[in-house]
Amino acid sequence: MEHIILYAIVPIIVVMLAGYISGKKGAFNGDDAKKFNKVVLDYALPAALFVSIVQSTREDLAKDIKLTLVSLIGIMACFMIVYFVFKYCFKKNTGADAAVSALISGSPTIGFLGFAVLEPIFDSTAGLPAVALVVAIVGIVVNAVGIPVGLSLMNSSLAEQNPNHKKESAWKPVLHALAQPVAWAPILAVVWVLVGIPWPKELSPSFDLIAKANASMAVFSAGITLSAIKFQLNWQAILGSIMKMIMMPLVVLILGMLWGMEPTNLKMLVVAAALPPAFSGIIIADEYDTYVATGTSSLTLSVILFIGFCPLWIWLTDVALNMFPAA
Repeated sequence: MEHIILYAIVPIIVVMLAGYISGKKGAFNGDDAKKFNKVVLDYALPAALFVSIVQSTREDLAKDIKLTLVSLIGIMACFMIVYFVFKYCFKKNTGADAAVSALISGSPTIGFLGFAVLEPIFDSTAGLPAVALVVAIVGIVVNAVGIPVGLSLMNSSLAEQNPNHKKESAWKPVLHALAQPVAWAPILAVVWVLVGIPWPKELSPSFDLIAKANASMAVFSAGITLSAIKFQLNWQAILGSIMKMIMMPLVVLILGMLWGMEPTNLKMLVVAAALPPAFSGIIIADEYDTYVATGTSSLTLSVILFIGFCPLWIWLTDVALNMFPAA
């Protein structure tokens, strides 16, 4: 636990705090953060995912079928629960508000904090390819499934509220998500491994250089983003944080144990599920001018709570695995 705090939590706090202070001092602003995010999502993270996965084997991928199914079912089940809770339990909320809530509190920010959190904790026990597979699988679920579903629900609600609103094709968000490097790069890497093409190790350093910028730049950018957010605490923000920090990792832990997932993979997936809400949800909320204040407040609160919940969920997962080793 001391290792987790010193090598995973503290560095994130320090780098995120540096980004936050630089944002408050005016060295960087929200527009700069968007540019940093683009470098992370379009270049650094895809490179990190691709070069890590192509060094895996077919056997490694076969072991991760359960990981894929638990990620898809667990995360999307929580996504829809958040949507229905915020749509039907709060009378003032529209379907668009609920969709943004799901995009935020029903999606972990795996692209920005996945490697930054998982690598220092699990690299020595699971290895970087295993960490990369967890980040890739959860990232594909969030970006290629969650975001299209959320956008479809939002567009449907906006069309009902405003007859003049142009309703987009349900496939458009899916195709747009799959066209992003953060989605197609890991898919390409998986296909590469399945086909059985040997990966020339001499090419790895060319990917590694930009890949190493992924975690630090993502965390620094997250700090800048938080500096530009107006924090406004209310019950919906608190509920969103609770559902993100408690419900999602708990659902994933239960599903993983019921399906007999490999313990280290399960621990990585639980931590990934406990990550703060996806920053992409805030970006979408801002673009549609929907649920911005409460969504950003929930994001800020979740980032703070994650400092305590990350080691807590690792400990709880260890306890559960020791109590039910045959599950």
